[in-house]
This record gives sequence, C-alpha cells and structure tokens, in this order.
Amino acid sequence: MSAILFEDTFEVKEIDPDGKKFDRVSRFICYGESYEMDLHIDIATHIYPMEHEKFKLVLASSLSLDGTMDISFDSNKPSLADKFDYVMFGKIFKYQKDNSSSKVSIFASFGGLLMLLQGDPRYLPGLELDARIYLLIKKI
Repeated sequence: MSAILFEDTFEVKEIDPDGKKFDRVSRFICYGESYEMDLHIDIATHIYPMEHEKFKLVLASSLSLDGTMDISFDSNKPSLADKFDYVMFGKIFKYQKDNSSSKVSIFASFGGLLMLLQGDPRYLPGLELDARIYLLIKKI
C-alpha cells in the first residue's frame, strides 16, 4: 500500500503576487506539468529558499515507506522524508467543488502556512476534508 496521495512536478509562475505580507514566508503560484493543476502555496523561505524554478511535490498520508500509518516518528528509520528537502504536516480544512468547471479546490493548512490545490478530482483521490497529510518538496 502506498502512502502517496498525489505527486506532480510544478513550475513557479509568480512569487507574492499580492505583495510580500511576511518577512520569512512567501506565497508561490505554480502550475503542474502532468495534471495541469494550479497550486498556491506558502513556503517558509528562511528555511527553504525558492525562486522561479521547478520542484516535485508529493502529498502523502504517511511518511512510512510501506504506507502504514505513522504512530510515532523514528528518525533512525528510513522514511519518505529522506527523499525530500522540505516537509510539512497539516490538515485539509476545505474541499470545494466548482460545478461550472468540474474542478475541485483543496485547501490545507500546515501550521498556518496555506496551500490551495485546484484541478481535476480524478487525480486527487484520497484527499478528503479533515484528512491529515504530509507535504513534501524537492527542487529539480
């Protein structure tokens, strides 16, 4: 069983389109290559600096390589996080269907850093309201 719920490569199109609101956080507007998803994501840039570049994004239900649910995190045990540079844990707080375009909007919060993922629901199975998820990023 795989813990990966969604995976795609995104390209940053804009940074802080509404102006910089916080010193150590930027909002990135991105577009997915494989599934044509729109992504708006807040990144703690003092921890993980990013510019206009491409990155791989994974949403997962667990960091365990065998897909089992995480009961506790053991840093000595190999995990999905070992393959990525930036990892956040959060919760999906809003799931909205757009009847006019047959797209869905998924809103998640990662300790106050927000994510909006919009696109075809066929590519987003397992992403449900109140689901707890890991977001993993690696520049390519």
